[in-house]
Amino acid sequence: MSTSDPTVSGPTPPRLRPFRAVRYDEDRAGDLSALVAPPHDDLDPAHARAQRVRPHHIARLLYAADPQAAAGQLQRWLRRGVLRRDERPALYVYQQQRGARILQRGVIGELPIPRARGTERPLLPHEGVSAHVVRQRAAHMAGLRAQLEPLLLAYRGTRSTATQITHHITRRTPTAVARVGDTTHLMWACHDEAETALLSAGVETDQALIADGHHRHAACLSLGAEGSGPWTSSLALFVDTVAHPPRLSAIHRVLPGLDPEKAASAAAEVARVRRLPRGPRPPALDEVVLVGGGRAWAVSDPDPGALHDALMGRPPQWAALPSAVTDHLLLGAAWSVPELPGAVRHLHDADRAVAAVAAPGRGSAVLLPALGEEQVRELARAGVLLPRKSTSFGPKPAIGLALRVIGLS
Repeated sequence: MSTSDPTVSGPTPPRLRPFRAVRYDEDRAGDLSALVAPPHDDLDPAHARAQRVRPHHIARLLYAADPQAAAGQLQRWLRRGVLRRDERPALYVYQQQRGARILQRGVIGELPIPRARGTERPLLPHEGVSAHVVRQRAAHMAGLRAQLEPLLLAYRGTRSTATQITHHITRRTPTAVARVGDTTHLMWACHDEAETALLSAGVETDQALIADGHHRHAACLSLGAEGSGPWTSSLALFVDTVAHPPRLSAIHRVLPGLDPEKAASAAAEVARVRRLPRGPRPPALDEVVLVGGGRAWAVSDPDPGALHDALMGRPPQWAALPSAVTDHLLLGAAWSVPELPGAVRHLHDADRAVAAVAAPGRGSAVLLPALGEEQVRELARAGVLLPRKSTSFGPKPAIGLALRVIGLS
């Protein structure tokens, strides 16, 4: 049958559509900067708990142990006018900047979640998920009946339309402005039907990479498994990585119970280990750096036989991934680190990881090099998922600027 036959349906590209966002009313709730939450990567658990003390902070919904109780809180905020739903559907141009430097610009809307069909994968995951975490995310979303943060979707722009329209829109007065740390977050609501049509068409792509939100995406797939209902769509932020290249950072491992000298000795049985006399430094692309108590070692050139055994049953491409070598050859085979809560902490900042183990007796850390965007994309296209906590795309959006709330009339 000819591929031009109109009866043959091809893959449906992911396409954003306008929606009526729920947003803070600053006249009732106060300064937006004191209400939204920084991205998960920038918020440690202690800070998250502290934010929940504030009466209208988004953390009270985001980190609620009881989603049903949080849903009641959300409804009370709506009744009191702390949160309001926009009068008209809109797409929302979103920008993050530091000083005058634009870090990232994209478009937020509601995205019908496309499902993979055969080799066609309109939304391309690059990292595996934990079934336990997916269940947690699904329970939270279903109980709250809301999405508080968008999927971060990276696409390669081939049209100038979206760039031109977003540039035009950002010359207007922003709908919302919040400052989180040293980053300013700005958002513009675009209600004009002609503009939203151009924006939606401009970000349309045959395939978008899930840069962040794998568990939320999987939770939507689980909740919308029957093919109907509110969870067949998701809140999503599309970012053109041609116009705004992402920042990819490594995720480092901190092992509080592992003595660094013993770790270096055990690692030498399965890889090349070199003492770094000047102390900790960023790792090269072909190594990881073990640190602890002010000392440091470069670990590279894993033994092929030991690596093969450690990665048995895993994709062969994992042998070149620092996270896979670290988690399976070092943590698993050489150090026998148990898979228990608290045995491994994951930090996105190398300096924080080094500081966490700087004092004697505080354990060890493994610093990993960052992967490149193209390497991540190539693996994802080949169907190879990275080990969890391999890399972090950024900058990620602030949480609480635009909410998707289910069931509002």
